[in-house]
Amino acid sequence: MLSTIFIPHGHCYLWKTGLVALHLISDSLITVAYFLIPMMLVYIVQKRDDVPFDWIFLCFGAFIVLCGFTHLAEVWTLWHPNYWVSGWLKASTAAISLGTAILLFWLIPKLVAIPNVPKLEALNIALEKEIIERKQIETQLSLQTQHLEETLLELQRTQTQMIHAEKMSGLGQMVAGVAHEINNPVSFVYSNLVPAREYARDFIELLELYQQEYPQPLPKIQEKIQEIDLDFIKEDFMKLLNSMEVGTERIYKIVLSLRNFSRLDEAEFKEVDVHEGIDSTLMILGNQLKANSKHSEIQVIKEYGDIPDVECYPSQLNQVFMNILANAIDAFEEKPENQKDKHNQIIIYTRKTDNFVQIVIADNAYGIPLEIHSKVFNPFFTTKQVGKGTGLGLSISYEIITDKHGGKLSFDSTPLQGTKFLIEIPIAHKE
Repeated sequence: MLSTIFIPHGHCYLWKTGLVALHLISDSLITVAYFLIPMMLVYIVQKRDDVPFDWIFLCFGAFIVLCGFTHLAEVWTLWHPNYWVSGWLKASTAAISLGTAILLFWLIPKLVAIPNVPKLEALNIALEKEIIERKQIETQLSLQTQHLEETLLELQRTQTQMIHAEKMSGLGQMVAGVAHEINNPVSFVYSNLVPAREYARDFIELLELYQQEYPQPLPKIQEKIQEIDLDFIKEDFMKLLNSMEVGTERIYKIVLSLRNFSRLDEAEFKEVDVHEGIDSTLMILGNQLKANSKHSEIQVIKEYGDIPDVECYPSQLNQVFMNILANAIDAFEEKPENQKDKHNQIIIYTRKTDNFVQIVIADNAYGIPLEIHSKVFNPFFTTKQVGKGTGLGLSISYEIITDKHGGKLSFDSTPLQGTKFLIEIPIAHKE
């Protein structure tokens, strides 16, 4: 490429001073212009963020710079016969130029479609009119919303009075009927689990006996054994039956809890282990604690203290645990995106203080905004989406703890950090 077997370009001009100077000055000025134009294009693109397709300017700048180098090569080859270098510069310029031309051809429909200034002004006027109309509509909607909120509050007060007046007798009858209908098939499944487990054990023993007597089965049988993973089935089948038994027991406990909660007069008051109630509630909510599309896995840390059995309504107390834990799980779904990577935790600890047992349920979720702290225990108050919450969970929990058990229910919450509920239950019931 740097071969000197060629003669300098100046020989073609017979080294005539005027002709050489003409080409020298022309190519030099063209080079300077070709170098300045891209700099101005880059400056325009940087200063105007609203320029569409700004990358096409950079493509133009690239091939203009290469054009400048080709003219600079023309000056150089007047005295130095490096024509290969000059040729490769021209080839690079040709490639960039052709690519830019193709891109520009592709952009022509989009560039033509860009509205001109009069069209943009007309669009702005139309948008301003639409904004004014929307503001008027928003004002009307705001007034209607205010009226609806007042109506809703009145309906909520009426509904609360109806609930207390009727003592939820209708709901109690309905739940009792549903519980009866559910208990029948559940009892059928549960009662058949014992013989099913015995049958399964007999089948497994028979299979193992076959394997001992016929250690080399036919290829077709061996292929089927591998296909169904017989060893895994033998190991997992008994676990499956045990899981079914646990599931039916859970259904029975849930039905009993609903029936006792809805028919308070028939609820049984007795001494219970609070820890068992918490554990059973966590078992019911186990699936919601797993990771899903709305939140990552929620770790439950239990720090149980040495506490005595408590005289209470077990089903109602479990319902309180259910409401508070369910609210905590829902709160993890509301965490901001910048805190989604924070490890989700629910901490439960218990302790004895004087004649009371304290149960604390704390989470590190979204927290409760300060402006609604005074409304948390109000009937029908909820911050959840329509159809997801009734606003009765914490209100009912407060009634159960304070009115039915003579205890206390309070909370402490810091926005974006978490919420801690404190339940205090008397150890012995006072008549």
